[in-house]
Amino acid sequence: MNTTLKLEELALFILGIFLFSQLSFAWWWFLVLLLTPDIGMVGYAFGNKTGAFSYNLFHHRGIAAACYLIGIYTQSEITQLIGVILFSHAAMDRMFGYGLKYEKGFKFTHLGEIGNDPSTGSGSGNVD
Repeated sequence: MNTTLKLEELALFILGIFLFSQLSFAWWWFLVLLLTPDIGMVGYAFGNKTGAFSYNLFHHRGIAAACYLIGIYTQSEITQLIGVILFSHAAMDRMFGYGLKYEKGFKFTHLGEIGNDPSTGSGSGNVD
């Protein structure tokens, strides 16, 4: 993932922080809840197909936006909070190169293979 995409994800993460600031929750809630969407990884205990589905469910920005908008429509701050956390977490993950998963396995994402350095054929970096 190149620098431009990382900067775009950073901007979306900052947007998530801004949206959170419009809610009445204490700031520590943002920090505590930010990693909760990773609960979707539990699906991998039941195989790659189930894992990819559950992971992607918790990391899809369309679902995050829908939760947030439903929260606005219903005037439910909890639902808005869920949307903001899902949205912010997805942006943060993508900033670090973790994208939506393919059924092939956890390390296969729409941003490239996690841990694959194309310049050397192996390594610890994500696809640039």
